[in-house]
Amino acid sequence: MKSLFSQHIDLTARVMDFQLQRQNIVSANLANINTPGYKARHLEFEKDLQAALDLSETGAVARTHPRHLPAAFSPDSAEAGLRKELAPRVIQGLDNVDLDKEMAAMAKNNLLYSALTTVIQKDFNGLKQLIQDGGK
Repeated sequence: MKSLFSQHIDLTARVMDFQLQRQNIVSANLANINTPGYKARHLEFEKDLQAALDLSETGAVARTHPRHLPAAFSPDSAEAGLRKELAPRVIQGLDNVDLDKEMAAMAKNNLLYSALTTVIQKDFNGLKQLIQDGGK
């Protein structure tokens, strides 16, 4: 079945899983905005994903020798790291959840997730077209 879809559908699905985890963490941060002593949490996976894909900061494939080919990517090798903010805010008596930052993170996450669903939808639309054309 894997040959029916593009080679990056597993990667797209894995990144969507990370985006969903990030959305849950941002929601928890917002839910605890008035909880004294609560430390905001953030999910970061982009650098680990780039490393797993062997990409540089610009997104280009990094090769050590011109005759080397990049290794096949395994989506299971990418992991997300959960990071807690440990630096206290300067203002006394307030927690460290910044409403503006969390809302911006949520909006960015929603946009990225929507883009990924569009990518997967294109894969399925292509498969649907193949099935319809093959039946003629």
